[in-house]
Amino acid sequence: MRSFLTRHCALITVLTVAALTLGVSGQAPSQSAHPTASHIQTQASIGAGAHIQPLRPGFEFPRQTLRYDAQYRFWTAGVATLRVERDGTQEHVIGTADSTGVVALLFRVQDRFNSYFDAQSLCSTKLVKHTEEGSHWRDTVISFDYSRGKAVLEEHNLKINQSKHTENDIPGCVTDVMSGMLYVASLPLQQGASYSFPLNDGGKTVTINAHVEGKEQIKTPAGTFQTIRVGPEGDYSVLRDRGRIWIWYSDDWRHLPVQMRAKLFWGTLTVQLASIDK
Repeated sequence: MRSFLTRHCALITVLTVAALTLGVSGQAPSQSAHPTASHIQTQASIGAGAHIQPLRPGFEFPRQTLRYDAQYRFWTAGVATLRVERDGTQEHVIGTADSTGVVALLFRVQDRFNSYFDAQSLCSTKLVKHTEEGSHWRDTVISFDYSRGKAVLEEHNLKINQSKHTENDIPGCVTDVMSGMLYVASLPLQQGASYSFPLNDGGKTVTINAHVEGKEQIKTPAGTFQTIRVGPEGDYSVLRDRGRIWIWYSDDWRHLPVQMRAKLFWGTLTVQLASIDK
């Protein structure tokens, strides 16, 4: 039962804050027997066509705070927020995710994310995470050092007061688990198109393939939207060979993430836009 709740509540975090991660966003790379040591790992092979397209002319990231509710069966399982602010030559993505109601009583999730990426190239520069998921409390900083071709992860386990350092190879430009969903929003999202790009969460770099599957009308607590449905897939963590994920973007110049859904072997989790605040 505890294992089920762990997977369930961690999925809330993923869908509401970084739907394109295709895994548990608070999950760090595999632990070493000596967490204070420095480890150098190799890059996963990524698709030859995987790349980050620079910001297309005329697109603007949303400057409002987007608020989401997560539903599992008849439960309101969690809430989340997402906001993008300009910080000099960079975009700063601020995300939160919290379990609520019965789920929070059984398994507490309280996560905070700050992602920074270049405003024009859209290459991620840093991801800062504070994750509290059940008994797992961690502070994590992932820096993307393109001059050395490395993702540098510094993580501190707040429960047992242990730190670790890992480095993994990255290509010349990657997204992270926060910026990935917004990167897809910046694309033209043409009917039938597929977009392939590299994503890194401090471990091995993986290829995400985002397929534009169709258009449909979606009703959410924030209103009714004409949307574009995108089905991202990738060799990443809990959804690998065990489920699917979809994201519905508004079919207008904003491409707001309106709805997200994960269909796994134990059920379906749906996240919907609840409100848009200034």
